[in-house]
Amino acid sequence: MKNMIFESQGKQIDLTQITRLYPAATVDVQGELAQVSLEWANMEKKQVVPIHSYVLIFDIDPLGEVPNNRIELIYESEAELIEAMKEVAQYFE
Repeated sequence: MKNMIFESQGKQIDLTQITRLYPAATVDVQGELAQVSLEWANMEKKQVVPIHSYVLIFDIDPLGEVPNNRIELIYESEAELIEAMKEVAQYFE
């Protein structure tokens, strides 16, 4: 069986335990940080919302339950996030 442990930013993530995996962006909304979908962050808005960071989110909890065991990897740029997504995708080929 293929090794399914993804290591990044000092964390070891067992990809066989992941129930959801998705990218997001952390935005600054009037001094408060909030996570939004990457698609939303990339849409052109009339009002510019500053992006604070990019995040790759790994949920381990069963679907429908509150994600108490979420693992988040934080990136400074969308390019870094995309590279990390490509690395993770290689485990599933």
